[in-house]
Amino acid sequence: MSKTVLSIRDFCVEIPTRHGIVRPVDGVSYDIHEGEILGVVGESGAGKSMAGNAVIDLLSPPAHVASGEIWLNGQRIDQLKGEAMRKLRGKEIGMVFQDPLTSLNPLLRIGDQLVETMQTHLNLSDSQARKRAVAALEEVGIPGAAERVNSYPHEFSGGMRQRVVIALALCAEPSLIIADEPTTALDVSVQAQIIALLKRLCRERGTAVMLITHDMGVIAEATDRVAVMYAGRLAELGPVEQVLTRPQHPYTHGLMASTPLASAGKDRLHQIPGAMPRLDAVPDGCAFHPRCPRATEVCRRPPPPKVENGLAACWHPLVEEEKVL
Repeated sequence: MSKTVLSIRDFCVEIPTRHGIVRPVDGVSYDIHEGEILGVVGESGAGKSMAGNAVIDLLSPPAHVASGEIWLNGQRIDQLKGEAMRKLRGKEIGMVFQDPLTSLNPLLRIGDQLVETMQTHLNLSDSQARKRAVAALEEVGIPGAAERVNSYPHEFSGGMRQRVVIALALCAEPSLIIADEPTTALDVSVQAQIIALLKRLCRERGTAVMLITHDMGVIAEATDRVAVMYAGRLAELGPVEQVLTRPQHPYTHGLMASTPLASAGKDRLHQIPGAMPRLDAVPDGCAFHPRCPRATEVCRRPPPPKVENGLAACWHPLVEEEKVL
């Protein structure tokens, strides 16, 4: 078993509102190992991005970590604040956001942003940092890196900007990368290039990656394991091949059945009835039970079932002969 880089245990995020306290992340637990890509998937509002932002302490008040633990390389980090947490960002945890244009400072050249990031976390001279900035751009596939290092963000295409953002996330050699919908704003061909790049760099450097997405195709192509989230909770967790081809939770089965396949030959895709519940109206018991065709009385009673690696948080998981999509 490879080294555990990130460990999240019974993690909860709360937001106080005029109508009471809501929990966008509720009792989530999983690990990410060295060189592993964990995909976090679910519908909009499932709590995927909130969980990633909480790990790096980028929650906007009044959202806050209410309970649970986050461990990074054996150090508990959920209690770190201020300067202690800022030292981890960039150095130990890199972040790749959805929109690369808003992730870069439009007033600074690309090279200056890379140099500033590296010198903040690494003991490098100006010339050393500049040389490593060019090497970082070459590593992520920027052509003519020695010249393009002097360019501004608006002089790059969307795909090139995302490569720059990945270079920024990796330039201080962090042990964990959180990639929040890194391919959503890109066309399909560029998406494939970015995913291949992320996979290669992860394997070569042994970096752990939390890949947040709603795209099941990205999950299938890029990840080693997948965590399926619903209404702030984990619905299923396991190896990607098992979860995608033999899903146990009815919600995961519904997500896979609603994904278009070139060979399916169907006129209509499956649709999960209903919608994700509002945070202030999450049902008791299993949060998915109002939309689930397998729900019984036990599904409506708290506490909800807990998920374990390779198992689903479901009182009535699908058996093997039912897992045909």
